[in-house]
Amino acid sequence: MKFIGIVPARYGSSRFPGKPLADMAGKPMIQRVYEQVKKALDEVWVATDDERIIKAVEAFGGKAVLTSPDHKSGTDRCNEAYTKIGLGFDVIINIQGDEPFIQPQQIETLKACFETKETELATLVKPFKKEDGFEVLFNPNSPKVILNKNSEAIYFSRSIIPYIRDVHHQEWLDKHTFYKHIGMYAYRADILKEITLLEQSTLELAESLEQLRWIENGYKIKVGLTDIETIGIDTPEDMEKATKLLNF
Repeated sequence: MKFIGIVPARYGSSRFPGKPLADMAGKPMIQRVYEQVKKALDEVWVATDDERIIKAVEAFGGKAVLTSPDHKSGTDRCNEAYTKIGLGFDVIINIQGDEPFIQPQQIETLKACFETKETELATLVKPFKKEDGFEVLFNPNSPKVILNKNSEAIYFSRSIIPYIRDVHHQEWLDKHTFYKHIGMYAYRADILKEITLLEQSTLELAESLEQLRWIENGYKIKVGLTDIETIGIDTPEDMEKATKLLNF
């Protein structure tokens, strides 16, 4: 199968304007992301709404395409970018533009989900560890995922799922394996086009999780398992901590 990586990267951000171009140990963050993704994919494009990002990507030898500033999700931006780039790939992988510590193994895990011909969409999950503690599990910014026996997502929620009955919540991590959603997606090319035509669903609006729209409309999301934690950069403070934490 032929895979293409698309990295959505908006310039505007209420907490960190110009985030993709922020310096990260001598390189713009978007370059850090691009270089990590290129280790696992031959074809990688940045999909952005700003000419400054286009110029920055082309300056380090990368590929970029200008997309609408009005997209509500990275999935919509990926679809427009893929349409403009040209067809010819079987699977599109959507990589967050603010996660420069993505590992090639995670992309390989996503790619492996499509060894099953029936796979329409795929994403990653990571088990919560006992040492994470209940407060980490409770964090609504870390969506939880329920899987079926075929390693397909049944539901995503900002709440803790499942609820462990008759057990004190501080003991839940001892009694059950909970899964954290890692926000990378892969779409079969025909499915990507289909899902961008769907109306927002009631569950999506309630939880503010776009993948619930796909589940509500009957699509199946294959899940790959990773033990690698992702580190997203949402604020200048996050950037400072991340740069100190890891040496490039």
